[in-house]
Amino acid sequence: MANPLVGIFRVKELRERVFFTSLMLVVFRIGAVLPIPGINVRELSAYFLSQENTGNPIVDYLDFFAGGAFSNFSVFMLGIMPYISMSIIMQLLLIVFPGLKKISQEEGGRKRIQGYQRIGTVVVCIIQSFAVTQYAQSISRSVPNLLSMGMLPFSLIAILTVTTGTMFLMWIGEQITKRGIGNGISLLIFAGIVARLPQAVWELIDQVRQGNLNLVFVIVVIIMFVAVVALVVFEQQGQRKIPVNYAKRVVGRKMYGAQNTYIPFKINPSGVIPVIFASSILTFPLQIASTIGGNVAWLAAVSRALNPQGIFYNTLYVLLIVFFAYFYTQVTLNPIEIAKNIRENGGSIPGIRTERIEEYLTKILNRIVLPGSLYLALIAVIPTVIQWAFNFPSSISYLMGGTSLLILVGVDLDTMSQVEGLLKMHHHEGLTRRGRLRGRNL
Repeated sequence: MANPLVGIFRVKELRERVFFTSLMLVVFRIGAVLPIPGINVRELSAYFLSQENTGNPIVDYLDFFAGGAFSNFSVFMLGIMPYISMSIIMQLLLIVFPGLKKISQEEGGRKRIQGYQRIGTVVVCIIQSFAVTQYAQSISRSVPNLLSMGMLPFSLIAILTVTTGTMFLMWIGEQITKRGIGNGISLLIFAGIVARLPQAVWELIDQVRQGNLNLVFVIVVIIMFVAVVALVVFEQQGQRKIPVNYAKRVVGRKMYGAQNTYIPFKINPSGVIPVIFASSILTFPLQIASTIGGNVAWLAAVSRALNPQGIFYNTLYVLLIVFFAYFYTQVTLNPIEIAKNIRENGGSIPGIRTERIEEYLTKILNRIVLPGSLYLALIAVIPTVIQWAFNFPSSISYLMGGTSLLILVGVDLDTMSQVEGLLKMHHHEGLTRRGRLRGRNL
């Protein structure tokens, strides 16, 4: 009776949320294997099976974020990445154009901005789905029976189908956020990674049996895997507490006494958001360059430069993670607004003058975000290190490497914290006895 997992199913509201989330994730996985009309599935499977020995790191990378849907040429082959890319672009536009930011602060302005974001997502989907049709055309040169219709009708149907699939995924994510458990967009990425883990483990065992991988190296990588999980959990829970003292104040006829509290600044305030944002920004040009690169010379050069195993790509990846860590922290934890709220409520930070609170908070955040972002970047490039050092296949290293671990652990902690909050609302003990889980607003 005291088991928290049993308590989840004893609470009607929580039980309905879990059931709805599970149902939506099942729909997502069905769509990940449902092919685009006009694709010969047998010929497509035979083509990618013939490519297993040579390997295709770009396809493996795109498959990683699409949950295996990209190589299936399914209706969800673009995944949720176009929506994430457009959300990043919209956040940057709000900073660059004061008019847009003013609209977002007006009554009903948030809905208008979301409408612009949806329209932009459609445009991004059309561009990426057109690149997919060009990729299918390049494959059809070596596999004549790949397409069961002409190129023009296939292109129109594929663009319409793939764009609709991404918009439907976006709707599923919003419904999970509203009626389910956790952040829907993050859970979709989480589900795609988890769904591919059994296949990656089987491939790893098969490679060891065939003698392509040294068993000692595999054991070392598994130990690294466990150690990184522990470090990610430790890092996600770490925080810096800024003490704040509030003086006595009178509200109406009541006097409220002085109180001491603190502002919790996490070591990594943005969670896994910088990793997802950086991956999304790099996926957009990478997919276009790799799929159309066979027809355009300069795009082929861009595709080679953006090879996920290359030095240039990983350097750019690290820089983008650091940038988005600072960017997202400034958006969610604005020192100006925090300092303003402290002053308006009669608060003060011990040892800091009131007019210098903003400067102090900015300095603290900068000192926290830099090592936190570098830590994220170090974990994110682990798959590339594993490939270089141990000659692991890219399909395995991406799933068992740093980015997947950051997303899996981060989303899992966020979901557990939301479930724990709902359990405590209904007077049940949380999932952890000490209740230290904190939501990170993924």
